Amino acid sequence: MPLNMPMLLTWIRIVLIPLVVGVYFLPDTLMTVDMQNWVGAWIFVVAAVTDAFDGYLARRWNQTSAFGAFLDPVADKLMVGAALIVLVDLNRIGPFIALIIIGREITISALREWMASIGARNSVAVNSLGKLKTIAQMVAIPMLLADSSWMGIDLAFLGTLLIYVAAVLTVWSMCYYLIKAWPSIREKS
Repeated sequence: MPLNMPMLLTWIRIVLIPLVVGVYFLPDTLMTVDMQNWVGAWIFVVAAVTDAFDGYLARRWNQTSAFGAFLDPVADKLMVGAALIVLVDLNRIGPFIALIIIGREITISALREWMASIGARNSVAVNSLGKLKTIAQMVAIPMLLADSSWMGIDLAFLGTLLIYVAAVLTVWSMCYYLIKAWPSIREKS
C-alpha cells in the first residue's frame, strides 16, 4: 500500500469518522451542546473536503492505486453512514431517510462489485446524478449536525430540505444504476 498524499487524505477521513460521532457523546460539562454541534459539523466539513481533494490529487499526480480506489468509497460511505446514524440518534432526521441513503449505498456497492466480477463495471460507473446526490448529502449533513442559525440562515431547516432532496436523488440514482445494469443482470442470472 503506497502512502502518498491522496491516500493520507483518505486515512485522515477515516480517522475523523469516530471524532464526528464522539463529539456528540461528550458530557455537557466538557462541551456545550451548541459547541458539540459546531465542532461535529466542522469535523464533517473537513472530512468532506478531504474527499473532494484525494481523488483529484491522485489523478493529477498520477498516484492512483487499486487499494485507494477501494478505500476511498468505503471511507465516504462510512463517513455518511456514521453521520446519518448520529442525526437519527439526535432526532434531526427520521430513520427512513437514513435507511434510504444507507440502503442505496449498500445496494449500489454490491451491484458495482458484482458487475465488476462479470466484466461489466463500466455500465455502473459514477455519473452526474450520483455526484449531485453526493453534493446534496455533503451540504445537508453538516447543516443538520450544526443545528443552528448562521448569518440569519436557519441551517437546520435548509439541511432538512437538502437531505430530502438527497433522498430523492438517492432513489433516482439507484434506479438509474439498476436500469443500466439490468441487461447484464438478466443475461448472467
